[in-house]
Amino acid sequence: MKFIRYEGKRGTDLGVMTRDESGVVSLRDVLPNKAFADMTRMIEEIRGDELTLLQLVPDGYDKYPVEKLENVRVLAPIEKPVHDVICIGVNYRAHGEETGVIREAKFDQPDPIFFGKRAIRILGSGDEVDFRSDIDPELDYEAELAVIIGKRCKDVAKEDAESVIFGYSVFNDYSSRKLQRQHVQWMRGKSLDTYTAMGPCIVYKSDVAFPPALHICSRLNGEARQDSNTDLLINDIPTLISTISAGLTLEPGDIIATGTPAGVGMGMDPPTYMEHGDTIECEIEGIGTLTNHIK
Repeated sequence: MKFIRYEGKRGTDLGVMTRDESGVVSLRDVLPNKAFADMTRMIEEIRGDELTLLQLVPDGYDKYPVEKLENVRVLAPIEKPVHDVICIGVNYRAHGEETGVIREAKFDQPDPIFFGKRAIRILGSGDEVDFRSDIDPELDYEAELAVIIGKRCKDVAKEDAESVIFGYSVFNDYSSRKLQRQHVQWMRGKSLDTYTAMGPCIVYKSDVAFPPALHICSRLNGEARQDSNTDLLINDIPTLISTISAGLTLEPGDIIATGTPAGVGMGMDPPTYMEHGDTIECEIEGIGTLTNHIK
């Protein structure tokens, strides 16, 4: 079941995609007594019996009005995050090696590296990145699996991690590499306006085996760059959720970006960054492709 936020015939709406992904059914038509303000509110307020009903939509959508996907504009599933996005640094060994963070031949799994990414607005697939080359010309891409938290929780045990998840999405953690080096801490280098993108949908957790082992890749102007699998995370999703929730409350709609694999621009020899006019695609098996143009 894939949830999308979109602009359709009734304005901004939330919906479930049909199984063939050619159309979308509005939640208003399936749950007429509900009026969710946005995706975060839906995640927070939806009940189990309502989710069960929505899970029938992709195969039984002939019961409801359908808008063709080609006639709507798909938006970021969550435009305004509840808090700063929780990001994980150096969570694929090959990425750590290409950036020089991991230099030892024998490398034990470290504690997760957490940092916050401020996002005044999250871009959706098809939106343009306002590249501020005047501030930092070294703009990089990072394809990542995003975990969307489904319930308020704290001190979550590893074995209970899946129970607090709502679903998954594709995330691009745009990074200003010069700013990262200058400021040591990563927040500023990750947080310029429009430097966060997610979409095109949120896949409900029951559609993905846990923990996810999904092919993840990126393409710059059609050229393959990243190519890996989410089962290669150094710290897996149960570890991430258990660690970050120890003494820290997570809320419905919180986003955890789980880290990026090798193949980023800064890891190339010589480093090769994005330019005005480029198109970057991030794709994860079973979820979809997140595409942005660099303005």
